[in-house]
Amino acid sequence: MNTMEESSVNELVETTGHAGSEWLSRYSSSLMNVFGTPQRVLVRGAGCLVWDADGKEYLDLLGGIAVNALGHAHPFVTSVIASQLATLGHVSNFFTSPTQVALAEKLLELAHAPAGSKVFFSNSGTEANEAAFKLARRNSGDGPVKRTRIIALEGAFHGRTMGALALTAKEAYRAPFEPLPGGVVHIPFGDIAALEAAVDDTVAAVFLEPIQGEAGVRPLPPGYLKAAREATSNVGALLILDEVQTGIGRTGKWFASEDAGIVPDAITLAKGLGGGFPIGAMITFGEQTSSLLSAGQHGTTFGGNPVATAAALATLHALESQNVLANAAAVGEHLRSALAAIAGVTEVRGEGLLIGFDLDADVAPAVVQAGLDAGFIVNSPGPRTIRLAPPLILTTAQADTFLSAFPAILQAAKDAQ
Repeated sequence: MNTMEESSVNELVETTGHAGSEWLSRYSSSLMNVFGTPQRVLVRGAGCLVWDADGKEYLDLLGGIAVNALGHAHPFVTSVIASQLATLGHVSNFFTSPTQVALAEKLLELAHAPAGSKVFFSNSGTEANEAAFKLARRNSGDGPVKRTRIIALEGAFHGRTMGALALTAKEAYRAPFEPLPGGVVHIPFGDIAALEAAVDDTVAAVFLEPIQGEAGVRPLPPGYLKAAREATSNVGALLILDEVQTGIGRTGKWFASEDAGIVPDAITLAKGLGGGFPIGAMITFGEQTSSLLSAGQHGTTFGGNPVATAAALATLHALESQNVLANAAAVGEHLRSALAAIAGVTEVRGEGLLIGFDLDADVAPAVVQAGLDAGFIVNSPGPRTIRLAPPLILTTAQADTFLSAFPAILQAAKDAQ
């Protein structure tokens, strides 16, 4: 074995002996400033814990924004990735691989998809939503009235590429890149009457997140998905569910929408699907929807490559075999119940281990910083809102360390204002 074969990542990038401040200085000199200044320089992870370049340990309660479903460096997932990469890494979509076919079959099984359903693989959630946007465009109709409009909700976040951005509601994200692809209308969140009024025979599709993550973890009210299915079916529009953040066990179920008693036309997935390895997917339900996109009408160079699909298969296997979804449901319920009893917390929302909670003051960004100082990684999607999306393997004991520390973290954030 030669020196190159024996080298590790640490040797290649010389991670040891460099302080976080040095890495951040080098970051600002070499990377585009589209994310702002990173909060820390992370160098290692194990399970629900990560360590920064200065050796400080953190309990990761964000999970790479709902990505690291099995935590960091899960031994089974990493071994499968290494084995597949050592066997066959990339082949392009002129070819297929056993892992690609097996993963598609597994997703169709988990989704209880009817005959004729299909899967398209991408590299991310926004790419999955781009594919779904094009699917909606193909649903233009054959009659004299063409379906040209797409309905999305106020507060929606579907990604940052141009089609996905057109579906996204936040003006600060949209304005710098207008004009965006046209025909998208945003209607009030959770208002069934507004939905029914908006969906007519000019609508090609309705895009919905069962729980809006970026808007502060806002679940759709009971009955909304069923009303959306009825309204879209009546006019031949597609019902497309964005489960990029809520899918693959995040809510304690494979899909957040699975108890709504409906069959959508498409579901988009990403984040937790690869257990940390980039992969996205669009599942189309039934032969009619699945045939809307034909050969040559969409594609991707890396989507569904052998390594990504192997990572996803390993992740799904571990989630099933280790009873992780039940853990997510139980620990999530424990967290939500305990958070609701903490002074200064005014509302708690979510399902499983996708949790949003509101504070009694505009201190959420300061809570993120105070949390880091105390050894916890959380997120603030709004001035009063904290989001938790930890690995689904989080234990009750680990959750309790955060719950015990949070009153002091909140007070420190208030004192810093």
